[in-house]
Amino acid sequence: MKASDQFSSPLWRDRALAAAALADMEKLASAAAEKTGGSVNFMEVCGTHTMAIAASGMRRLFPKQLRMLSGPGCPVCVTSQGDIDRVLALAGIPGVIITTFGDMLKVKGSKGLDLHAMRERGADVRVVYSPLDAVALAGAEPARQVVFIGVGFETTAPVIGGAVARAKKAGLKNFSSTAFFKLVPPALELLLSDPENRIHGFMLPGHVSAIIGLEPYRFVAEKHRVPCAVTGFEPLDILTGINMLLKQVVSGRPEVADEYFRAVKAAGNPAAQKLLAEVFSVCPASWRAIGTVKDTGLEFSKAYEAFDAVKRFKIPYSDAPEPKGCLCGQILLGKALPPDCRLFGKACTPSEAVGPCMVSSEGACAAWFKYGG
Repeated sequence: MKASDQFSSPLWRDRALAAAALADMEKLASAAAEKTGGSVNFMEVCGTHTMAIAASGMRRLFPKQLRMLSGPGCPVCVTSQGDIDRVLALAGIPGVIITTFGDMLKVKGSKGLDLHAMRERGADVRVVYSPLDAVALAGAEPARQVVFIGVGFETTAPVIGGAVARAKKAGLKNFSSTAFFKLVPPALELLLSDPENRIHGFMLPGHVSAIIGLEPYRFVAEKHRVPCAVTGFEPLDILTGINMLLKQVVSGRPEVADEYFRAVKAAGNPAAQKLLAEVFSVCPASWRAIGTVKDTGLEFSKAYEAFDAVKRFKIPYSDAPEPKGCLCGQILLGKALPPDCRLFGKACTPSEAVGPCMVSSEGACAAWFKYGG
């Protein structure tokens, strides 16, 4: 196989191999259910996994004993209501150009507005495909302040960090970014520390793991005795990853398995890790429906804090309530599925979304609405 084909080869969507994997899964799920005393609850931490599972239709093929839960791995979904309000406050400053990825446009703040509505009211809001586009815009518009809305996990943080580093090197005084970043390993600790937790295994995110490697997850298997498998996003990746988890449950020997070995190395990406350490510092982070949790986020380091948009424009943080009736927070914690929400598919649809789980292209509600459960 050519190196260029290794990530998208038809091999990873082969029907015969998938059927064999599902047959193995049926047997393994029965054996695992005997160990857990009922259903086997695995959580796909990454929103891309949630969408891939839904789009492939494989949820309907899973054994009845297996229950896949969506986790807090959708960047837009975990951004707190208070931070969304800060984004809207930035958009309301005269003369500021807001640049963002498209997913952020329709996430409503506590007053019912979103960036799309702010744009209709005169705010300059532009969708970009890379934070480097925002840096280029700042260079082209020196009389305007350009703000990039930075949200996400260890995957997007290095990209945004690199853009900020480039802006600093270029001497741009009119570029800044938010740093509403979350860290995946502390999120797993948060989930496992919940006394109501019923998670028997984690399907770990391939993209994040390509950056941080395997070692940061080790505590999940060794301290909490919960199986882990870093998994890719093709159908066979997901089926193989689930079977890896089931085998760990059956054997009683949890570990951090690497199904996505063609992209994820044990040591991760040292260059990206170095950039993260240079541009950011670990800090408390505000999570949707969870609150502020110590050492679960990233903020700009001392050397780069001049590029922090909320500090530059003095935008304070205020707690804000979740949308009334919305179960997005419970879904992110694996305590509910989208159909459990009374708003799902009724008052809350992709065109008129109430919560971010329906807005984001990686949101669990969007996946269930588009592809079914």
